[in-house]
Amino acid sequence: MGHKLKITGWIAIGALAGALTTVSLQTVARNALEPLPLEELQQLAAAFGMIKSDYVEPVDEKKLITDAIAGMVSSLDPHSQYFDKKAFKEFREGTSGKFVGVGIEITQEEGLVKVVSPIEGSPAFRAGLKPNDLITRIDDTPVKGLSLNEAVKRMRGEPATKVMLTIFRKDENRTFTATIVREEIKQQSIRAKMVEPGYAWLRISQFQERTVEDFARKIDELYKQDPKLKGLVLDLRNDPGGLLTAAVAVSAAFLPENVTVVSTNGQTAESKQVLKANAKDYAGRIGNDPIKTLPAALKKVPLVVLVNEGSASASEIVAGALQDHQRATIMGSQTFGKGSVQTFRPLGPDTGLKITTSRYYTPSGRSIQAKGIVPDLMVDDTEEGSPYAVLRMREADLDKHISSGQGEEKKDPERERAREEAMKRLEEESRKPASERRLPEFGSEKDFPLAQALNKLKGRDVVVSKTLTERKEEVKEN
Repeated sequence: MGHKLKITGWIAIGALAGALTTVSLQTVARNALEPLPLEELQQLAAAFGMIKSDYVEPVDEKKLITDAIAGMVSSLDPHSQYFDKKAFKEFREGTSGKFVGVGIEITQEEGLVKVVSPIEGSPAFRAGLKPNDLITRIDDTPVKGLSLNEAVKRMRGEPATKVMLTIFRKDENRTFTATIVREEIKQQSIRAKMVEPGYAWLRISQFQERTVEDFARKIDELYKQDPKLKGLVLDLRNDPGGLLTAAVAVSAAFLPENVTVVSTNGQTAESKQVLKANAKDYAGRIGNDPIKTLPAALKKVPLVVLVNEGSASASEIVAGALQDHQRATIMGSQTFGKGSVQTFRPLGPDTGLKITTSRYYTPSGRSIQAKGIVPDLMVDDTEEGSPYAVLRMREADLDKHISSGQGEEKKDPERERAREEAMKRLEEESRKPASERRLPEFGSEKDFPLAQALNKLKGRDVVVSKTLTERKEEVKEN
C-alpha cells in the first residue's frame, strides 16, 4: 500500500510540477521566477494520492484538482475566484450585458416573481407582459418556493427555445399564460428622464460594455428635451460596478480632459497605472468615442451624485473622481468600499482565474478599499430615516477582505448593537403588507434622496441625516 501511495504521489508531483511550470512560464514576463515551495507541493501531491487511492469510493481526478484550485483562490479574498466552464460563461454574460432569456426586470413579492418592467423590444415586451404582473408558474413549475435566482435560471435557456409563463394580472383580476420564445437580450444599464423642467435624473445600474454608448445616447436625449439643462442627478445607488473603462468614460464626460480619474497599484508593472479622462484610457481598442460628441454644456452643468452602501467598485471610482475634482456634490450614505482590482488570467480556452491584482485610489490618492466614499452630505433613504442601512453588507463585513493599506483599522463597538436593534425593527416591519414596507422606487415622486438632490441643485435646504455617520474601516477578529 505504501509503495502504491509513493508511486501515485510522485506521479501526481510530476503532473503538478508540469502544470505549474507551464503557469510559471506564462508569468515569467511579469515577475522574476521564484523557486517553487517543493516540500509543500509534495504534500499537496501526497494528499491527492491518498484521496485517489484510499477514499471510500472512486473520485473524479479532474474535479479534485479544480476544487483544489478553487479552494486555493477563494482563500485569498472575497473577490478572487476560479472560473470553471459554466461560471466563465455567466461571468461573460454579466459584463457584456447580454443573456438569453425572455427580457424582463423582476423582483420577488410574497413568494412570487413580480415583473418590474419588460425590456423594450424583448420577447416579453412583444408578448404583452406589463409592470406588476405576477408570474405564478414557469412551464409546469410553481414559482412559490423558488428563490429569485432559481426562477431566473428557469426562464433563461438556449436561443429559439420556448418557455410558458403563467401570469396573474392584479388590476384585471385574471390569470393567463404566455408562451415566449427565448432570444438574446441586451440589458439596459441606463435609465433617464426629465424630473421637471430644467432638471434631469440619470441612473446607471451597472457598468457594462454597452453602458458608455447608452449613457451618451440618454444624455443627448435629455439635452434635446431641454437644451438649457439647469442640473443633473447622477444616480449610482445599488450600482455594484462592472467595467473599469466604462467608469472612466462616464467620469470623463463631466471632467476636464486629461485629469486623473483613478490610479491602481499592485505587485506587477501592469497593475500600476493611472487612468485619465481621455479616450486613450477608456476607448481602448474599440476605437469609437461616444463621449466626444456630447454637448459641451455637460462639463459645466451642476451635478449631484447619489450613492449608498450598494454603490461599489466602478461606481465608487466615478463618485471619488467627481468628488476629488470638486465637480459634483456626493449625497447619500457611505459606499460599499470595494476598492480592489480583479484581473482575469486564462487557464484554458474556457476556464481561468479572477484574482485581485491591485487597489483603486481616487485622484487625491485615497484608497477606496474597505473604506468607500464618504458623501459630502449624508442623506437618509426616507424622510423617517434609514433604519435598515446598518444591516447592509459592506466590504469591511466580508470575511478575508483585504485592508486599505492606509492607516490603522478600527473596530466600531456600537455596530453590532445597532444591527440587533435594526433587526428587531425589520421583523416588526415584515408583518406589514408588502405595499407598506417597500422603499420607494428610485426615480419616483416618493424618492426622498432624489428630492434632496433636487433641493441641492436649486440652492434650497437639504434635509441631512441626523443618524448616518462615517463608518471607519473595521478589522475582522480571528
